Amino acid sequence: MRDNKSILITGCSSGIGYHCAKALTEKGYRVFATARKFEDVKRLQDEGLESLQLDLDNSKSIQKAVDEVLRRCDGKLYALFNNGAFGQPGAVEDLSRHILRSQFETNVFGTQELTNAVLPAMRACKEGRIIQNSSILGFVSIRYRGAYNASKYALEGLSDTLRLELKGENIFVSLIEPGPIKSDFRKNALAKFLQNIDRENSAHSKEYKQKQEALKSDADVPFTLDSDAVLKDLLHALESKKPMVRYRVTIPTKFFAVLKRVLSSNMLDIILRKID
Repeated sequence: MRDNKSILITGCSSGIGYHCAKALTEKGYRVFATARKFEDVKRLQDEGLESLQLDLDNSKSIQKAVDEVLRRCDGKLYALFNNGAFGQPGAVEDLSRHILRSQFETNVFGTQELTNAVLPAMRACKEGRIIQNSSILGFVSIRYRGAYNASKYALEGLSDTLRLELKGENIFVSLIEPGPIKSDFRKNALAKFLQNIDRENSAHSKEYKQKQEALKSDADVPFTLDSDAVLKDLLHALESKKPMVRYRVTIPTKFFAVLKRVLSSNMLDIILRKID
């Protein structure tokens, strides 16, 4: 089943995207590993991956990448793994319109634009898999992650709707919801935090000092898993005749999925307020 199956993956410079691109290539898939920066594309190419530049914030970049991928695979793109995203920390009241727009441009608008661009090819082939890398924060929220929380909630809403609209077309939509996974996510989030948030003049300045130290730490949060945990469910979403709607990865994701069903919102809030 894997032979000659093409998959486009976003956000392959590091972390989940990088690991899955390499692993799927080794398993026989034809992987188009994309990254935003040209230097990362070059590095991936030097490592033997078929890599292209794709910037989710740029419509021309998205269309150019899609056109080239479809040209190379003769229009037969089997799957899209929407992995590219970033996290913008900061209290909701400190998020300007510009900051929120930036978060949504990558995590939601660019991701959906890319998805829409590949759907006609999948429909022409009468098969396809759209796999969204969401998050535990796509169904529960924690403090100081409002922009990221909202972007993942939005991604889940769009994905649920798209799944209903594609019913009967043999194009499946799945959501992977990881909890803590080893990656550069916190390092990149720290850079956005320092760049965009006025920490000194915020009502949350005291909490920000603690948040900054946590983002700087190299220590993994409890229950952190390697990217292999995501790869396992990605393979199921790609290869099962009946892929799941949601794949919950790591103990925290599974735990909070249960808590959200059984606890009142107020009780759940008490627990979530304790999470940094």
